[in-house]
Amino acid sequence: MEKLIRGIVQFRETRRAEHVETFGRLALGQKPDALFIACSDSRVAVNVFASTDPGDLFVVRNVGNLVPPYEAPGADGTSAAVDFAVDQLRVRDIVVCGHSDCGAMHALCGGLPKLPAGPLRTWLGLGAPDDAAGADVNQTSRRNVLFQIRHLLAYPSVARSLAEGRLQLHALWFDIRGLEVLYYEQDAQRWSVIDRGLAERVLQPMRPAAPLDTPPVQPDAPRHL
Repeated sequence: MEKLIRGIVQFRETRRAEHVETFGRLALGQKPDALFIACSDSRVAVNVFASTDPGDLFVVRNVGNLVPPYEAPGADGTSAAVDFAVDQLRVRDIVVCGHSDCGAMHALCGGLPKLPAGPLRTWLGLGAPDDAAGADVNQTSRRNVLFQIRHLLAYPSVARSLAEGRLQLHALWFDIRGLEVLYYEQDAQRWSVIDRGLAERVLQPMRPAAPLDTPPVQPDAPRHL
């Protein structure tokens, strides 16, 4: 707690001024690009490995980066966040991000019956594969991400938005020790490191094609990224 409090003071005294304009704009409302569902693990720092800024992502973090099945009884924060992000914020993408050496996946691989009865065992039982006992932790973690994507497909808000062509789903996996981020390529059915080449393959289909009658950009015309 001391580090947290001192960090707030340091931000206030040394960096607050440079962020006033950004947060002044964000105070008027949010329009994030994506819903980012990640594990609560303190090492999964998306603002570091993805260089994101405030306002870019609507972030949900929970134990094991799980998405409960839509038909699961009762309401929970993750399910509510999915509907809110899709229907209210109208995000264009949903990302489920797992990671290496995940404590939740260790628990699954060790066998759920070994966990004491309670919220943790119930939560992991709702969201993860039921045959992970004895499996490799990192393989289970990557498989778990895809399992959560399957859960998302059953949400009416997600299915409707996918059918309308205004939403896409993505699976990421963060290798903590190697500091690499992997992307699941659906067509090839493989996990690949996100380098410049893969980034172009992933992003190209998302870019709208220029109309055929678009006039050429003049050399002296202003250009915007």
